[in-house]
Amino acid sequence: MADHKMSKYYPAEEDAQMKKARKTAHPTKYRASLAPGTVLILLSGRFRGKRVILLRQLSQGVLLITGPFKSNGVPLRRVNHRYVIATSTTVDVAGVDSDVLDRVSNDEYWSREKKEGKGEDEFFKDGELAQKKETDPQRIEDQKKVDKAIVANIRKVPNLEAYLSTSFSLRGDEKPHEMVF
Repeated sequence: MADHKMSKYYPAEEDAQMKKARKTAHPTKYRASLAPGTVLILLSGRFRGKRVILLRQLSQGVLLITGPFKSNGVPLRRVNHRYVIATSTTVDVAGVDSDVLDRVSNDEYWSREKKEGKGEDEFFKDGELAQKKETDPQRIEDQKKVDKAIVANIRKVPNLEAYLSTSFSLRGDEKPHEMVF
């Protein structure tokens, strides 16, 4: 022990040490009721209360859904699986084009365009209204291809189209945890 000398240099500040990550990423476990073709009720967001059809389970707890747009105005969207209620009603989604679903399932499909920062001239323009963003024609085409197959299957079941077009709501005396969907 005598041959170990203490260092004469001590740093004024200790070096920053990286924190050790204690959490590991686990794959999302979906509920058994979330199978493709299941009719879901959206609980939050712009389309809350709408009944939609589950097309596919995507990565990290995200579900690919559609209204269909023609029935209730809900387009192809990604929704977190925590914000839906699964019903016992199902729709056959076998006729949907898998190439379209593969394209729509990619994260790049949903990424937003980079927009340039507003300059001083645009900031001080007055009297001009903001222009409405045009929907990408590719998205419109994808929506039509998906809806065509699903609407054909919906029309085979009586009253299903009317069921999907109505929105879900609760009255004061109804308790959702006691309901069977």
